[in-house]
Amino acid sequence: MQSNNSLSRFLARSTRAFAAFALSAGVALGSTGAAHAQRVPIVRDAEIEALVRDYARPILKAAGLANSNINIVLVNDPAFNAFVAGRRIFINTGTLMTSETPNEVIGVLAHEAGHIAGGHQERLRDQLARAQTMAIVAALLGAGAMVAGAASDTNGLGAAGAGIMTGGSEMARRSLLGYQRSEEATADRSAITYLNATGQSAQGMLKTFQRFQSALSLSGARVDPYQVSHPMPRERIANLETLAHQSPNFGKTDSEALQLRHDMMRVKIAVYTQGQAAASRLLRNNASGLAARYGDAQATYLFGDLRSALSKTDALIKSQPKNAYFHELRGDILMKSNKAAAAAESYATAVRLDPAKSGILPIQLGQAYLAVGTPDALKKAVIEVRKGLDRDRENAAGYRYLAQAYGMLGDVADADLATADGHYYSGAYQDAKIFAMRAQMKMPRGSPGWVRAQDIINYKAPSKKKK
Repeated sequence: MQSNNSLSRFLARSTRAFAAFALSAGVALGSTGAAHAQRVPIVRDAEIEALVRDYARPILKAAGLANSNINIVLVNDPAFNAFVAGRRIFINTGTLMTSETPNEVIGVLAHEAGHIAGGHQERLRDQLARAQTMAIVAALLGAGAMVAGAASDTNGLGAAGAGIMTGGSEMARRSLLGYQRSEEATADRSAITYLNATGQSAQGMLKTFQRFQSALSLSGARVDPYQVSHPMPRERIANLETLAHQSPNFGKTDSEALQLRHDMMRVKIAVYTQGQAAASRLLRNNASGLAARYGDAQATYLFGDLRSALSKTDALIKSQPKNAYFHELRGDILMKSNKAAAAAESYATAVRLDPAKSGILPIQLGQAYLAVGTPDALKKAVIEVRKGLDRDRENAAGYRYLAQAYGMLGDVADADLATADGHYYSGAYQDAKIFAMRAQMKMPRGSPGWVRAQDIINYKAPSKKKK
C-alpha cells in the first residue's frame, strides 16, 4: 500500500478527497483527479487492485467492455456498496472485507458492469431531466392556483394549489425511483448472463441479497418499496433465484488459490482499518493458515515489534518466495526501521515479481531510493517513480515524490512541473496552474515540459452545478 499517514499504512495509502459525492449511476467522473474534487476517499493498494481486476476481467469481456478502458477504484468505506460513474466501477473496502468468497465480489462487479453495458447512466440523466421538468410544471401549476385563490379570496383553491405543488414533486420523485428500480433489475439479469458466460456461479449474488434482506429485517423498519431506488431484497431474490438455479454453474466454487488470495485481501483490509482483533476474528476458523499469518505479520508491523514483524514476513516469503506483496511488506517494515537501502532491495524484488505490473510498487521503490538520499540513489528514484507514473499517471502522490527527488538533485524546473502535476491530479487546479507557470518560466519554449505546463495552465475545471 502507498503510505501517507503514520497511524495506519492503509489509511495512509488512501488518497483523500473532500466534497459531497452522490453514490449513483448518474454521477460522472472524468478522472481520479475528479474523484478527489468530489471527496471520494480513494484507497491505493497494488495487491488488492490486482485481485479485483482479476475478478473483473472475464466479466468485462463477457459484457463487451474489455476494450472500454473500465477502471476499478477502491473506496475507503466500511459500508457494503458499489457504484458506477463514467467508465469507473467504485467498490467499497467494506464490500471486499464482508464478502466471504471471491464469487460474492464477482457478482457485485457483474451487476455494476450491467449498468455500464446497459447505458444506464446516460438514460438516468434523461430521467433526471424529465423528473425535474415534472416538478417544475407542478410548481408552476400550483403557484398559479394559489395566486388565483388569493385573487378570488378562495381558500380552497389556494390550498389546492399547495397540494398540486407537493403532489407534483412527489410524483416526479416516485417516477425517478421507479425507473431506477427497473434498471437495477435489468443489471441483475445482465449479471446472471455474464456469470453464465464465464462459467461462474450466481450463488454469491444471492448471498449478497440475502445479507441485505437480513439487515432490513433486523432494523425493524417498515420500508415503502416505492421510496427506495433498488428493488426490495425479497423481490430481487425471488426474481433471480430461479435463473441462478437454472445455471449449470450454480454449484461451482472458487479455486483454493483464488480463495486464499481473497482471504489475504480481507485480512489485510481488516487489520489496516479495524485493527488486529478484527483480523483475528475474520479468520478464527483457520488461525494457522497462510492468510491468518499474513494478517498477523501486518498487525505486528503496524502495532508491534518491527524485528518480530520482519521475522514473520521472512517466514511468509519462505512459504511463497514469488509473492510480490510479501516482499512489499518486507520493504514497508524496513522503511519503518529506517533501513532504506535494504527496503529498496525488497521493493525491487516486489517490482520484478509483480504479475500485474502495478505503478504503485515502482513508486514505493522510488521512495526508498529517495530516503537513501545519495546522488546516485536520487537518480534511481527519478527513474523508478517515472516508471510508476507511466503505468499509473493519475497517482498524485507519485508526483510529490518525483518533485522531491528533482528538488534534491537541484532540478527546480522539473520539480515545479512535477508539483503542478501532483496538484492537477489531486483536483487542486489553481495550485497546479501556479506551479506550472513557475516551471514554464525556467524551461525552453516549446520543450515537452513547457508544453505540459501550458496544458495545465490552459485547463478549465468543470463548473460546479448548483443543486
